[in-house]
Amino acid sequence: MNGQRTRTNGRRLVLDDAEDVRAAAGALAEGCAVAHGFGNLYAVTAGADRAAVERVSRLKGRPEGQVASVTTVRERVLSLFDWSRVPAALPRRQLGQLVEELFLLGPFGFRGPAAAHVPRHLTEVRDGVATVRLVGPGYRCPSNGFLAEALERTGGALLSITSVNLSRHLTGAEHEPAHWRAEGVVADFGHRPDVRILVHDDEPAARRRYPHHAPTPATVLSFHHAPGRGRSGLPALTLERHGSLSADHTRAIAANHGFALVSAPRAGHRLPARAYAD
Repeated sequence: MNGQRTRTNGRRLVLDDAEDVRAAAGALAEGCAVAHGFGNLYAVTAGADRAAVERVSRLKGRPEGQVASVTTVRERVLSLFDWSRVPAALPRRQLGQLVEELFLLGPFGFRGPAAAHVPRHLTEVRDGVATVRLVGPGYRCPSNGFLAEALERTGGALLSITSVNLSRHLTGAEHEPAHWRAEGVVADFGHRPDVRILVHDDEPAARRRYPHHAPTPATVLSFHHAPGRGRSGLPALTLERHGSLSADHTRAIAANHGFALVSAPRAGHRLPARAYAD
């Protein structure tokens, strides 16, 4: 796209066009998956029902039963968690403020105790707690308009979401990083009649909005359990996934809200960004 507006072409729609957003949201409500601009990259969003989640898993070649992340709009973010089950060692008010700041900065993810209304197939038991993983594009992303429209069409509080990439079971590649260019999304999924593609109006501009974020899936913090205290003596949150926002940057913001950070074993390496052949 190179800074030029991408016009609607078949199933390829434009994220900043209200008519295209309505069309994509309507298709999602009818059972399609929508690959769309999401912060500084792309994501696949679908309904929250089990059938929709399973369709996306098959589409990507993911193992059956793999639990999807969820997404929603700003006013519903905190309602997805059961705050009564957050460990007492983790102050809830500060947690809420941390969630707000990180989503104001850009795309991010959180795992916490799942609220009762979250469908069970979108929860995962971790450390004896039924949890949900919320991943959002950040509050400044135009995809929030699409998410709001899709939620209105489906009548729910949340949608399922995953990265835009094919499983290594389909590609044979050891690693298959997520797409941050529409050309890759179209190459992998543009032929599918059950997928709509809602592209960034201006991809370079979308990436410039997030100078602190690499074009990879979002970093994820978990707060469903308290792993103790950090070297600073502050109560610790767990860095579950080291993604787009660096661990150092995340750690600095967490410290401003009274939290330390400990890394899960899998978070030792930052997710790689996809390389494209220009």
